[in-house]
Amino acid sequence: MRQNMKLYSLIFGLFLFTSCEKLLDVDTVSDITNDDYWQSPGDMESYLFGIYDQFRNLNNNTMYFEDRGDAFVPGMEGGASNAWNQNLTDQNAPNWNGFYTVIQHCNVLLKYADRIAFGVQADKDRILAETYFMRAHTYFSLLRIWGDVPLELEPTESDDKPQLGRSSKAEVMAQILSDLARSIDLFPEEGIKDKSRVSQPAAYALKADVLLWKAKVLNGTEADLAAVIDAADKASIGTSLEDDFGKIFGDDSKKGKEIIFSIYMQRDEKGDQYSSQLKPRDVFVKDALNVDDIAFARSGARSQYAPSPKLQDAFKEYASDSRMAKSIIEAIAPGNVTIAWFDNKMRGSVNAGNRYYDSDIVLYRLAEMILFKAEALAALNRTAEAITELDKVRMRANIGNYTGATDKIAVERAILKERFREFYLELKRWPDLLRFHFGSTINVYAEVPNLIGTTVPLYSPIPKTEIDRNPNLKQTEGYSK
Repeated sequence: MRQNMKLYSLIFGLFLFTSCEKLLDVDTVSDITNDDYWQSPGDMESYLFGIYDQFRNLNNNTMYFEDRGDAFVPGMEGGASNAWNQNLTDQNAPNWNGFYTVIQHCNVLLKYADRIAFGVQADKDRILAETYFMRAHTYFSLLRIWGDVPLELEPTESDDKPQLGRSSKAEVMAQILSDLARSIDLFPEEGIKDKSRVSQPAAYALKADVLLWKAKVLNGTEADLAAVIDAADKASIGTSLEDDFGKIFGDDSKKGKEIIFSIYMQRDEKGDQYSSQLKPRDVFVKDALNVDDIAFARSGARSQYAPSPKLQDAFKEYASDSRMAKSIIEAIAPGNVTIAWFDNKMRGSVNAGNRYYDSDIVLYRLAEMILFKAEALAALNRTAEAITELDKVRMRANIGNYTGATDKIAVERAILKERFREFYLELKRWPDLLRFHFGSTINVYAEVPNLIGTTVPLYSPIPKTEIDRNPNLKQTEGYSK
């Protein structure tokens, strides 16, 4: 796959350079180019690799799903984002164009796939299944960030296409689940062929994630929670927990037995993984007594953020927690002076004396399926079963079985805290906080320091420029003057 993904610039170049202004400011596709392009199975596969590349770019940042949470504080270089400061406005709002670019290209492939006959139908079905997954995942990201969003289900191929308003969260959720159902049905095999490509287990993992959001944020049902348990079990088939937590992001992580789906990174192709935002340049830690244990780099590192004291305290709750040293690290100068705290989870690789941050972006792994299942069981008030699942992750972390209160709220809070420790920096924290907030387990305005004492909306605004361009768009509730 890594060789084929390099073709994306050649394939997408045919389309991106024929773009023009339209609805959501993503690239339109020339009819002439499409007529010329869609000729063979290789064209369809190459286009898919282009979508993978755009999907990787979209998911390679912390802004949407970490910055607004409580795992970071400002680091040694640069300032924190407006999202971290909870200071989003229609003037500095994050733009959804990158998300709609991925959706646009998924729509193109799905439209023109009918033109191409494959010698083996299963090969075509697999490509379609992967495409439906990436469209579903991208809409799920939009739903969690902005709430109501336009539903683009056909490619934009001319400026004559009507401009859409924002569809309701329920409508977006229904489309996500529809795409996932098609993805699951189309996969010709049940297992994982390549952990860097979408598989049926990955689609089940996303389904579990989506249905938890539906159940807890969008007033779903107990049937949704039961379906979470079923999907998490199906996503887990063929995987097992790593005995050593550090191996999840270690040198062999691309083939790790715990991974369900990860986005491929590699130094010569794509080596600027988002975790570099919490890593130091060599000049800051050269005098550290433990410098050899720190994932510093001469270039490419920028300690914009540091692991928060709240996160540090969560790890320190159990002195035996084997995840702490493999997740965060304190740089210590002579005299036992703290220089700073840094990420130690996604260490990348070293080549020619420099470090490259090319750890894969893990979207789903077995530990999350276990905790998804625990969360659904707790929400159903089946707390004894939830604790059984929770303990599987706790025991791997060497912190022992859960011995706290067994009422629903107490167990849910324990699961949320376990997710904090287990999935630090894996782009999970802000959605976790929202899910447990809307599920009435916590008050997010009391959990996130920069939200305390505010009434800041939990969904993001859209830029005023988007509304000026498309009068059918309404600003996110809470941001209108």
